[in-house]
Amino acid sequence: MAGLVVAMDGPSGSGKSSASRGVARALRLRYLDTGAMYRAMTWWMLEQGVDVADPAAVAARCGEPEIVSGTDPDGPTIHVGATDVAGPIRTGEVTGSVSAVAAVPEVRTRLVALQREIIGAGGIVVEGRDIGTVVWPEAAVKIYLTASAEARALRRTAELSGTTVEAQQAAMARRDTLDSTRKADPLSMADGAIELDTTPLTLQEVIDAVLSVVARQGDQGPSAGGFRSERDRVNERA
Repeated sequence: MAGLVVAMDGPSGSGKSSASRGVARALRLRYLDTGAMYRAMTWWMLEQGVDVADPAAVAARCGEPEIVSGTDPDGPTIHVGATDVAGPIRTGEVTGSVSAVAAVPEVRTRLVALQREIIGAGGIVVEGRDIGTVVWPEAAVKIYLTASAEARALRRTAELSGTTVEAQQAAMARRDTLDSTRKADPLSMADGAIELDTTPLTLQEVIDAVLSVVARQGDQGPSAGGFRSERDRVNERA
């Protein structure tokens, strides 16, 4: 498992973060939340007064902030310089602006380079939207998590205050459109990735399903064959 890279992709609210941390803990691997890095970049831009709707302005300054990601699944951290931004990056302002910042090619180039540096020799579970397609397409295990629009909105509403399921569902629909249609590294399922619909599953069932894939494919590379029956068995237990 020392050199293993597990790529966990999917839209917001699909359960990537909790499942990825659980898998990393179970396998005693490191964990990286690449979405937090884009949020940290967005937070910095807003703090500096950069117009995040202006791609040129964002591109001109995206090389300035020092973004540092911790990789302990029991306590992941994210800093901009010496500032702990784990809380600030989850505000509504950042959430509403992150897709625009993440769509800037210069931002993606810089953060993908940082992500690849952190992945290094492997031994890590990495979650995001382009891990299996761009960041680490050679990952031995590629998972694409999905969930129904309602389930995703319910989960995100439970994480945030001052919002409603309806508002979150609308916001997620807008972000899905932005993420899947941007020119730079759009959200899509990687070749060879295994799709897992988490809607009917508990968190532990999702983790168990991913661990089953890792046990079978970790040394062989991704292959969709056989997983549908495994997913069916998990769903039958749900």
